Amino acid sequence: MERLEEKLGYRFQNPALLQHALCHSSYANEQKCSGLASNERLEFLGDSLLGMITAEYLFRTQKAVGEGDLTRTRAALVCEGSLFDVAKTLDLGAHLRLGKGEEAGGGRNRPSILADAVEAIFAAVYLDGGLEAVRTIITRLILERGAVEAVRRDYKTALQELVQRKPNQELCYVLVDESGPDHNKTFTAAVKLNGEEIGRGTGHTKKEAEQAAAQAAFAQVDEA
Repeated sequence: MERLEEKLGYRFQNPALLQHALCHSSYANEQKCSGLASNERLEFLGDSLLGMITAEYLFRTQKAVGEGDLTRTRAALVCEGSLFDVAKTLDLGAHLRLGKGEEAGGGRNRPSILADAVEAIFAAVYLDGGLEAVRTIITRLILERGAVEAVRRDYKTALQELVQRKPNQELCYVLVDESGPDHNKTFTAAVKLNGEEIGRGTGHTKKEAEQAAAQAAFAQVDEA
């Protein structure tokens, strides 16, 4: 746990909270006789903390941005893909407590499990050290990483709004390829405007691939 705490930049006063945050439901179900609880309740609390802290950060730092763009940026910052990136930075998969079936199925690399565990850790930090402690970690690991508006923008919505400036424009997304094992697939999506492909992108989920395709297409359409 010390290695994880070092990457997290936080030392727990109550290490049991961190252990709880790393306990997946599959492991808890196998240990029912011990009364061990999964990290799902912590995940619930962490999700709320992440949303609130992100909204406050954007409100303070993006003073010239309207409500619509703030909402889309917040959604992109707190999405599964963003949390999965944090999990990889922390090497979180190596520390998860998984049931035998989930372990065999590649759960240590599953984006949804890792993203949920990140939220659970945020809640554990909050319960251990308070709001300022978790705000510092979320700000460093998520909110200050990269250019918020350029990198984490909801390009699907932005592209839709852009093409709607002209009448009779139709956008659609098509899954063109998927590869890799079930627990760590890579998807490729294409976006088409009036039947013509204008962008292509990849991601660990279909939604991420569509966002990447929309981002690739956005500049082309904006310049047209």
